Amino acid sequence: MRLLDYNNIHRKLVEDCKEGKRQAQFELYRLYSRAMYNICLRMVKNDLDAEDLLQNSFVDVFTKLHTFRFQSSVGAWIKRIVVNNCINFLKKRRLEIQELNEKITEQPIPEEENSSPSYTVESINNAMMQLPDGYRVVFTLYMMEGYDHKEIAEILQISEATSKSQFSRAKKKLRELLRNQKMKEERPLR
Repeated sequence: MRLLDYNNIHRKLVEDCKEGKRQAQFELYRLYSRAMYNICLRMVKNDLDAEDLLQNSFVDVFTKLHTFRFQSSVGAWIKRIVVNNCINFLKKRRLEIQELNEKITEQPIPEEENSSPSYTVESINNAMMQLPDGYRVVFTLYMMEGYDHKEIAEILQISEATSKSQFSRAKKKLRELLRNQKMKEERPLR
């Protein structure tokens, strides 16, 4: 079995982009635009803003591509640009993240919530879009994008405890929203 070398998997494509080859730029955009749009949409929860952020992010990608040194995958590098642009956008809109001074304590999940109810992707996405901005951003960065709390704290310029708190509160709120959705779906029509 041949192992993939993620640092070099798109090296030729990136080098062609650096030389200004339009076909290579189009291909890089094609490979990453859908995933990056989904990140934007999850973070800002508005189609038009997500589209604008995606386009602005790819303008940044192509203007800064000469600085890319293949120290990570090009996808990870692009994702970092997209996430930073989304966070800057939200900060301009006054993203509210409540600082937490006391220690975080994880509340045990009640027994009835330990079972795995079946939710659709659509119901989970709908519930996520109802989360307050601060909760949604931390939840998205941690659960969807794979950042740890230390990285999230650095990105958002908050404490690690605040990141953990926002994530914990986001999970609790998400469970509540999903439970309420489920109850509405199960109500008999009158």
